Amino acid sequence: MQRLGLVRDIDLALHLPLRWEDETRLAPIGGLRDGQTAQVQGTVREARVELRGRRQLIVSIQDDSGAAITLRFLHFYGSQVKAWVPGVMLRVRGEVRVGLLGREMVHPAVRLVAADTPLADRLTPVYPTTAQLPQAYLRKAVAAGLARAQLGEILPPGALPAGLPALREALHTLHHPPPRASLLALEDRSHPAWQRLKAEELLAQQLSQLQARREREQLRAPALAARPGGLHEKLLGVLPFQLTGAQRRVGEEIAADLARTQPMHRLLQGDVGSGKTVVAALAAAIAIDAGWQCALMAPTEILAEQHFRKLVDWLTPLGVQVAWLTGSQRSKQREAMLAAVASGDAALVVGTHAVIQDQVRFCKLGLALIDEQHRFGVAQRLSLRAKLVEQRLEPHLLMMSATPIPRTLAMTYYADLDVSTLDELPPGRTPIVTRVFADSRREEVMQRIRDAVEQGRQVYWVCPLIEESEESEQGGEREQGRRGAADTGAGMGRSVGDIGAGMGRSVADTGARVSRQALQNVTDTHALLSEVIGPGADGQPRVGLLHGRMKARDKAEVMDAFAAGRLAVLVATTVIEVGVDVPNASLMVIEHAERFGLSQLHQLRGRVGRGAEASTCVLLYSPPLSPTGRERLKAMAETTDGFEIARRDLAIRGPGEFMGSRQSGEAMLRFADLQQDQALLDHAREAARWLWAEHPQAARTHIERWLASRAEYLKA
Repeated sequence: MQRLGLVRDIDLALHLPLRWEDETRLAPIGGLRDGQTAQVQGTVREARVELRGRRQLIVSIQDDSGAAITLRFLHFYGSQVKAWVPGVMLRVRGEVRVGLLGREMVHPAVRLVAADTPLADRLTPVYPTTAQLPQAYLRKAVAAGLARAQLGEILPPGALPAGLPALREALHTLHHPPPRASLLALEDRSHPAWQRLKAEELLAQQLSQLQARREREQLRAPALAARPGGLHEKLLGVLPFQLTGAQRRVGEEIAADLARTQPMHRLLQGDVGSGKTVVAALAAAIAIDAGWQCALMAPTEILAEQHFRKLVDWLTPLGVQVAWLTGSQRSKQREAMLAAVASGDAALVVGTHAVIQDQVRFCKLGLALIDEQHRFGVAQRLSLRAKLVEQRLEPHLLMMSATPIPRTLAMTYYADLDVSTLDELPPGRTPIVTRVFADSRREEVMQRIRDAVEQGRQVYWVCPLIEESEESEQGGEREQGRRGAADTGAGMGRSVGDIGAGMGRSVADTGARVSRQALQNVTDTHALLSEVIGPGADGQPRVGLLHGRMKARDKAEVMDAFAAGRLAVLVATTVIEVGVDVPNASLMVIEHAERFGLSQLHQLRGRVGRGAEASTCVLLYSPPLSPTGRERLKAMAETTDGFEIARRDLAIRGPGEFMGSRQSGEAMLRFADLQQDQALLDHAREAARWLWAEHPQAARTHIERWLASRAEYLKA
């Protein structure tokens, strides 16, 4: 029950059914159709145990008309064999199959009844559950919680749209719909009872975001003002390129935030290659020039190292000491870095989640930068912000994401954040042409790669990542979203205790874990391409291999060789998804592209098109494609705009899966749909402001009812 978050009566009352079964009527066996789910009642005519490769219990029943149906059980108990003997009456519910041997049901739900046993007077709820928690127990628990829960009306008139039922009435309808209730309206969530729940949930979500913003306004942070002729201007002077208009605009927004004594809490979102790193560097320069430290945390060692190298190149000539912290460092090097951080000598600290470990002590942390912020759990983000509490100050917080989100989602999920958007790519970037091929053309693609290599071009070949616990036979389409952190679709039903707990895979210094099968896939591809491409003129291999099980030092060596041009082809898992910047790489092949989510495909594609050379991304897929897979690949072929990709991803997957848990582990919306319920959302947004202004106690009570167990995590 705790795993499902069912700890209070109101939690039980709000644990709504996945679907409803109609046990209020009996269907005549003679009228059953293939594929129909129905409830029938009949007398056992025959029951026997057969051995057909495995033991099966076969039971035949017939109703008053004489029509019969066979019940087949592959798993059964001896007590059932003893109870279901000829002459007893059974009430059975399941899916009907009609074949050569007549009608049958496989593993239906069965009850032993008498001829006068009454039918259910309401639809039977089927609840989301977990292992070892049977429906019968859950139904009793929910019914008891619903009876005990305090469900009185706590909101003043006008807080919710007019014409909706009372909360208790709505919940009772959803848990125990009357037989006359429209099953379609219940299942598509258009029923007035659902509308009441959605309106309440959206209002609680908007109230909580406004509350988080109000509480943050009471906190204090160091005022970090840029000074004329300071480090900020010096950095602008040494950059080897001109800022885009979007970078200048966003930089000014961030500089204005840093100059205030209220903590900045800003999300910087921009498409792949839009130049977020230089904006972060300019913000860091302001903080450092004001005498404060800055920390930059990235989810993988490869991405952190890319940031480290760029920042060292830009800032070290200006006299800034940059420290490097990851979990794979040797103890002596790590101790030296920790000492530099603690003394304040290291003005900028770059690293993975090692930056937030207990032994890391900052002298004066004024600005925290979190890249690819959706890959970090809420608890991890809170840990970084807590590094300054000894001085009764909060650091300014700038979160970055290359996974753009549509405006509606940004306004809803990030109502407590200021959002800056880099909507302009640097000049000189060449558009990327995307081609979609069936994997039957693999040999043709490899020959094209060979031709490209002979012309001096560099190539990525990406193999899908399948985690240890996932089996490939589960099918290509189910691969989508498995790396929840990467696709922002992490599990919808996890409890708050799970927030951040499952995130270690996505922030581990060694990169994502690779299964035996994925490892075989990537090594086989590496061997095949090595044979096709052949060695260079100096006899050295021209094809490199990169995956998450390699040691950090080995990965760094491979990346260095590829960046320096000593390797022509890099065969890799999705460990290269973010942070890899090799301008000469102008061709990418993504194998089993149908297994990836849209945002991940877009991230991968962003590794090419970084130089002046025309770039191509080839998506190889294994037919047949599902409708969802076809839509994804079509979107990738038609547009390279990250915001359009995000819009289509939202349309394909829906907001719950798209955002996951505010990209952090806990689903913020359980019932509402941001596309279908726009009118309810607009009302909730306005009502939330009015409630905080005119009825603050009602606002707090409503948040407590809906979000009490998640209050701490709203702060991140």
